[in-house]
Amino acid sequence: MEWEYAVGLVSAALAVGVGAGLALARVRRSGDTAEPRPGEGSAAIEPDEDRPAGKNGLKGLGRKSLDSLRVGVVVLDADDYPVLVNPAARAMGLLRSGGAPGTIAAHPILRTLAGQVRRTGVRREVELDLPRGRAGGAQAPLGLHLRAVALNSTHVAVEAADVTESHRLARVRRDFVANVSHELKTPIGALQLLAEALLDATQLPETSPEAQSEDLLAARRFADRIHHESARMGRLVNELLELSRLQGAEPLPHPEPVSLDWVIAEVIDRTRTTSSAKGIEITYDGPKGAMAYGNDSQIATAVTNLVENAIAYSGEDTKVSLAMRQSDDWIEIDVADQGIGIAPQDVDRIFERFYRADQARSRSTGGTGLGLAIVKHIATNHGGRVDVTSSLGDGSTFTLRLPARPPESPSPSPTAIEIESGVAGR
Repeated sequence: MEWEYAVGLVSAALAVGVGAGLALARVRRSGDTAEPRPGEGSAAIEPDEDRPAGKNGLKGLGRKSLDSLRVGVVVLDADDYPVLVNPAARAMGLLRSGGAPGTIAAHPILRTLAGQVRRTGVRREVELDLPRGRAGGAQAPLGLHLRAVALNSTHVAVEAADVTESHRLARVRRDFVANVSHELKTPIGALQLLAEALLDATQLPETSPEAQSEDLLAARRFADRIHHESARMGRLVNELLELSRLQGAEPLPHPEPVSLDWVIAEVIDRTRTTSSAKGIEITYDGPKGAMAYGNDSQIATAVTNLVENAIAYSGEDTKVSLAMRQSDDWIEIDVADQGIGIAPQDVDRIFERFYRADQARSRSTGGTGLGLAIVKHIATNHGGRVDVTSSLGDGSTFTLRLPARPPESPSPSPTAIEIESGVAGR
């Protein structure tokens, strides 16, 4: 991507244009040059125009490089004051009017990211939508990918890339899937009812086997197949709607304490019929009274999907084990089976939508290929993760990790989705 290439230029330009002389300064509202704050004795950033040209004639190259980028760049000092801003950042609306007349300030989300980087020393990256224009206006929000990196112990550089178009396309895709899935629910429901009626109409007589004609047997077989496939299509539509909601079509509910005793009991109850049909025993080993933070129905859905997946890929008369581990910060729920296992080349892809490690087994079990994708999105939305360890023939163990602490008090910045964290400077 163009903005990723520009990130390298940003680092080089900052090294040339800003250098080691970063200090408290003020950016003039009418231009991009920095000047000392009144009444402060600290040295200001030395403008590139005041540097010697050198034998290669590179005078002002750092500043010109920053100004030419389509990626917005803002450098904040220890007081979160913008000491360096390029035109792209101004065009994105990353600056606000300051408290005093004629002054400027960085957007609240930039100050929040800078504070997190200073406290942890860790690079922060988020994607979010910022409203443009007046509240309630018709203008679409501005999609931004923000990356905050520490330059030293006080100054933080924030890079902003415009991803509005990709966000718009993602919203269109989610809306399309949700709308189509919703419209399909009615005809699929009618198809299931008709299939059940056809099954009743083709009920085979038990007293006179000779009356079972070939036409009646074929009609019965086709009706049974129609009923099976319509039920599978109904599950697929419901899971598509669930996945669409998890991906942002609907706002996430506010995290609340969730009793994991209730979650485990609910999961065992939901999967009792399926496990009994195959003679599979479901066991649980873990502490009582454990609590996680999030949405109870979503957590129950995630664990249920893991258990149903374990049952589908396990043989008859085996065992599926649920276990729980608790620490100060995290709750980990393990779902282990004695099934066929997962090949190494498939482990990294099983959480993709519609991906099936065993196509033949998935067709026979009626799987949709969306169950594990739903688990992944639920874990991500709760600030956790899901992992798997497996080998062919030795079963699999899925681990769902959830927060055991209440979330921190929300910041005044817009809602953001964290996509990556790493050590500052990498």
